[in-house]
Amino acid sequence: MEEKKGFLGCFADPSGRLMSFTESKMILKENVSEYQPKLIKQAMLTLCWILALFVSVTEVREINLPGCSHVEPQIRYRAISDEEFVLQCALPGRDTTHIYKNSLLKQHKVKWFWHQKGQEPLKAIKESSNLVLQGDALRFKPVRDSDSGVYICVIWEEVPCLKIVLEVQTKAAAKCSGYDKNTLYLLAGTGNSITCPGTKCFSHIIKPDVKWYKDGHQIKHRKSRQSLKLKHNEIYLNPTYDKDAGTYVCDYTLYDNTTKWTMRTAVTVEVIAKNTIHPPNFLYPNGVVILEAELGKPLELECRVQFGFENVSSLRITWKRKNKENINEKLNQETSVCTKGLKGYTLLHVAKLKEVTERDLRSNFTCFAENSVGNATAVIQLKRKQRVFLLYVLYSAISTLFAFLLCTALIYQHWIEIVLMYRSYLVHNETTGDGKEFDAFVSYAKLDSAESDSTLISEEKFALEILPDMLENKYGYKLCILERDVLPGGAYTDEVVTAIKQSRRTIIILSPAYISGPSMFELQAAVNCALEDKKIKLVLIKFQAFQEPETLPPVVKKALRILPVITWKSSISAAPNKKFWKYMHYHMPAKTTKTLGNCSLKDFFQRLFSLVYQQQKFHRGMAAGSGMVT
Repeated sequence: MEEKKGFLGCFADPSGRLMSFTESKMILKENVSEYQPKLIKQAMLTLCWILALFVSVTEVREINLPGCSHVEPQIRYRAISDEEFVLQCALPGRDTTHIYKNSLLKQHKVKWFWHQKGQEPLKAIKESSNLVLQGDALRFKPVRDSDSGVYICVIWEEVPCLKIVLEVQTKAAAKCSGYDKNTLYLLAGTGNSITCPGTKCFSHIIKPDVKWYKDGHQIKHRKSRQSLKLKHNEIYLNPTYDKDAGTYVCDYTLYDNTTKWTMRTAVTVEVIAKNTIHPPNFLYPNGVVILEAELGKPLELECRVQFGFENVSSLRITWKRKNKENINEKLNQETSVCTKGLKGYTLLHVAKLKEVTERDLRSNFTCFAENSVGNATAVIQLKRKQRVFLLYVLYSAISTLFAFLLCTALIYQHWIEIVLMYRSYLVHNETTGDGKEFDAFVSYAKLDSAESDSTLISEEKFALEILPDMLENKYGYKLCILERDVLPGGAYTDEVVTAIKQSRRTIIILSPAYISGPSMFELQAAVNCALEDKKIKLVLIKFQAFQEPETLPPVVKKALRILPVITWKSSISAAPNKKFWKYMHYHMPAKTTKTLGNCSLKDFFQRLFSLVYQQQKFHRGMAAGSGMVT
């Protein structure tokens, strides 16, 4: 009966035998401490009884196979002792399963059970050193007399079960003469034959044609494979290919009295190449290689060597340390196969150093490889790895790059503030010695009261109140507003041109009324003056959205496209820290700001100009009245 382990270790005796349900209950009662509370003891007993019952039911369900144990065997096999044998969970001739393909899927679906003749109970088959589960087949390596018995295989969800009788006989009992080898080495590219070893047995019995199988498929004559032919008990291959390697199974029928038996033997075929005529070839290292190593750290030395095929292998590969203290010191090393093919294979040989020492830096590590043709060597030398210096360089580069990106982001976000700060402290006063009287001339749409509306009043308020309050009172600039700062009496065009030429900047407040009105003359005059005097620059304020008329002069159209434009939003307050005023400050001349003194001086001149203007207006009115009287 199959042994069961687990379930808290409660239901197996010291020998590993699965206890019955009654035995497990008795032992559980004895092991539960009498000092535990009564409720806890009852709960533990109840839980263990349930688990014991589950194990018992599961075991019975796995071993007792309804409809299989008492049926007649569907097939009987005979095998030769101490030779390889394959037992397949399928009737001969049915190409329904594959021994070597889809093995992982089939292994989960096929279950095998067996018992020896006259012995009970039925046992579940598990893999061992000489028994391998491959897909839906059992492979004996080799089969022995003790393997004789009844085998039952179950393929879940496909067929109920298949019952097979296996009888293993010795070569003497089977009357075998000149028994052929079960392992053949066939040279690739040449003609070869595979003979069924079982035909040398039972020589007193007339044998019918032999049926051959390979990888679960019956071998038949095929027009697509002209190099394979079947004749009596042999397979002829001419030429032999790599794909011809594998396990071949040959069956023939014999009768013992009235009992029908299938005599089955297996042949393992390996396709080989000609023995190599070259010594080992080093893929790495090639010659002498210098490898960087860090003191105190573990290190693995790799050696990749390509060996040609040899029927009788005599290869040898090893790592050795060579230095002044010890000439041939062996190292801790291991070998693994990287690639394997018909013409040879590549080995990876690794020597492991627990930690690199100064002695390792003074040593030569030699990889020695040898086969029947010759030998070859390769050398690895270690040098100290300058880790700290490279680490500092890496950290410095990353820190510099990070600082550069951070500074770039800050400059991009606050470039106006940086420029204004630079102009306040490092740039000389732009207004000194240029002969200009004003810092900026303000141009806006001027309409009489009949044409004015709330929007134009807001525009005039911006030009006459908000703009001067910020640029003059906060930043210390001197603006030129035609109605306020230019004495009347001259021609309008001459006054505008003169005021623009006396100013360092011309501020144009653009709006639909400005573009379509007479104030466009001031923009055109400012553009012409800027072309003549490079010190004059134009600053455009987009007060309201507008559409350019087609009648604009070409020079004005070009100016509107290329000159800087600052957009005013009615929701923007007049606070100096807003972006609009920062842009205005940026486009104005660089000038040292004098807060208290400058404001007081400006207030004085404004009152003076206002008084003079009122007196002149009074005198003109008086003169006009006298003329009328006259």
